[in-house]
Amino acid sequence: MPLLLTPGPLTTSFTVKETMLVDHGTWDDDYKELTQWVRRELVTVGHASEDDYTAVLMQGSGSFGVEAAIGTAVPKENATLLIAANGAYGERMIEIADYLAIPHVDLKVDEDQTVTLDAVEKALAAHPEVTHFAMVHCETTTGILNPIESIIPVLADKGIITLVDAMSSFGGVPIDLTQFKVDYLITSSNKCVQGVPGFSIVLAKKNTLSTTEGNARSLALDLYAQYRTFEDHDGKWRFTSPTHVVYAFAEALRELEQEGGVTARTHRYQTNETLLREGMQNLGYELVIDKTVQSPIITSFKFPTTDFNFRAFYEYLKDRGFIIYPGKVSKCDSFRIGNIGEVSADDISRLLNLIKTYTEEELKIPVSR
Repeated sequence: MPLLLTPGPLTTSFTVKETMLVDHGTWDDDYKELTQWVRRELVTVGHASEDDYTAVLMQGSGSFGVEAAIGTAVPKENATLLIAANGAYGERMIEIADYLAIPHVDLKVDEDQTVTLDAVEKALAAHPEVTHFAMVHCETTTGILNPIESIIPVLADKGIITLVDAMSSFGGVPIDLTQFKVDYLITSSNKCVQGVPGFSIVLAKKNTLSTTEGNARSLALDLYAQYRTFEDHDGKWRFTSPTHVVYAFAEALRELEQEGGVTARTHRYQTNETLLREGMQNLGYELVIDKTVQSPIITSFKFPTTDFNFRAFYEYLKDRGFIIYPGKVSKCDSFRIGNIGEVSADDISRLLNLIKTYTEEELKIPVSR
């Protein structure tokens, strides 16, 4: 089976896959206890206390969690959301706010640049009506890593409610919920914890979440109601839950700990990314963003020629065991290669050898590597 060199879904371990071979009932006490364990463990991964934070699991992909968080966090009256966007997923939050008819101010930043505290503070000065703020941590449009650690605490101190889409970074990049003072952080089961698709996760500050009853614009995506059901019914989900996915995710959490936690996983991902980035540059491929703002999650490369056939390149790699991603950058033609999942440095080296062969034999571009 091919390796998924994508930002999620990603390649999972055999033991995570094996966990899904057994069927489970949603009312079983063992399942409800496992759900509660997963919720507690996620708070621990976020370096937070259960006194202050809780994990709310929400059926659906990561975007379901983002919409649930935005739609529940922002009151229906006397509230304005500032959204910082430097890629497709920031733009998706803008689209969500439009759909939900939430008043919002948009801070647009070039895709190859990070969101900065200075830009955010200027937007706040121009819009004193802002009560809530949302941004993406790792924007996988390019692979850029936005500095939430320098932005979110400042806004929290101003009394602004903060939402962070950490879809592609939580579990793969160290995040301290308490230190960052973030109110809502959203991720999903099929990213850096290395589970499979099926539910999103919202790590929420309890004091903030407790004030949101009645805010939701959706029945199924009512984050507060989902939270209360978990709390009041000992781990019961409100609606049919992805049982197999929860068991797989629990195994993935155990394997994260066995690997050495987030710090060890970050090191592996960073090793993969560095090897990939430097290897591709040696083959003549140019980066889309500067390496100083590059995350260890996914790396974007410009097309090597104006007539480059990405589909042919994609199929060549797929036939030989690797699946990569097309680009999403609007200003240039590009493709993306992920560094996360059950992927080793040896896997990246094998990929680079294949790309070297393709570049020389199919593209007729001599390389020195």
